[in-house]
Amino acid sequence: MTQQFVIHLAREAIYYTMLVSAPMLGLSLIVGLIISIFQAVTSINEMTLTFIPKIIVILVAMVVFAPWMMKILLTFTISLISNIPLVSH
Repeated sequence: MTQQFVIHLAREAIYYTMLVSAPMLGLSLIVGLIISIFQAVTSINEMTLTFIPKIIVILVAMVVFAPWMMKILLTFTISLISNIPLVSH
């Protein structure tokens, strides 16, 4: 196992982590922005008004994007497992 292999593996892990989390983070960002604009227009400063819609949107996004996320993670896991003989040398 070389230093370049470890760096490549860490880079792939970070990339797939960002790829899988992007839909939930993006939708949460959009909902947070919409709620912030709504709060600024109406002068409502309720803290729970931001958290509950974000949680609901993240849960819905997880259900909707679950097959895609599983496919991405399964591909990465299969790649890791298939590289075990190369690492053991």
